[in-house]
Amino acid sequence: MIKQLPISLHGARKGEVRSQFAALCYRIKRGKVQVLLVTSRGSKRWIVPKGWPMEGKTPAASAKQEAWEEAGVYGRSVGSCLGVYSYAKDVGAADDLPCLAMLYPVAVKSLAKKFPERGQRRRRWVSRKKAARLVSEPELARMILDFDPRSGMAKA
Repeated sequence: MIKQLPISLHGARKGEVRSQFAALCYRIKRGKVQVLLVTSRGSKRWIVPKGWPMEGKTPAASAKQEAWEEAGVYGRSVGSCLGVYSYAKDVGAADDLPCLAMLYPVAVKSLAKKFPERGQRRRRWVSRKKAARLVSEPELARMILDFDPRSGMAKA
């Protein structure tokens, strides 16, 4: 079981917090788990694909759709939510928007050369350890480190 770290609402009240769905895109290459990271559009930080809920789609399907739009991922959602992490979304205003993102695993079959946000982002395959170092959110880093699809679930 993944140990959930405390959630930070970044000073917002509960009603001001928004939910997003995120994709932990992965593959197994030469027996090792690799994670696909993309850059954010604004600050160019390394992140996982994520976005707002979509009408008529499950949270896992929304995460998979974001993986396609932001990283050109062809793959399938596998398993249930790995956990939740918090971050402050830069919306261009004086204050950032506090968000809670639910993380869903997506097994990557292949990557498209052309995808909706290809000109706005970079993508990169890295080890779980390196991915955990590159992302800014501590809860996300912990979930990435603990994730091991070869065991059928996250590591205890």
